[in-house]
Amino acid sequence: MLSRLLKEHHAKQNERKELQERRRREAIAAATCLTEALVDHLNVGVAQAYVNQRKLDHEVKTLQVQAGQFSKQTAQWISMVEGFNQALKEIGDVENWARSIEVDMRTIATALDLSASPFLLSYRLIVTPKHI
Repeated sequence: MLSRLLKEHHAKQNERKELQERRRREAIAAATCLTEALVDHLNVGVAQAYVNQRKLDHEVKTLQVQAGQFSKQTAQWISMVEGFNQALKEIGDVENWARSIEVDMRTIATALDLSASPFLLSYRLIVTPKHI
């Protein structure tokens, strides 16, 4: 009887160990599933953030290139406008110079007319015969 009780005790103890081992494995499996689910959930957000960051980096590079091109184009426009402005100034300078020359020439012509008038009158008197 004692031996039978001992066997039953060992059998129940083995059953409890097996049950405990099975529950331990189930708990480990459940914890593993939970951990994987949490990691997957977090990774989705991280992956999306990574994708967004790459898109932003690409957009920043594109924007930098476009800003550089715009800066060069703006510099060309400024250069063209400055050249045009300089040409307008030169045209204005030429116009002023031409007016100045015209005024000087009129002054000279008037002076010559005034100074030549008495000379021509006396020349005509000398050159032309008196009997006419």
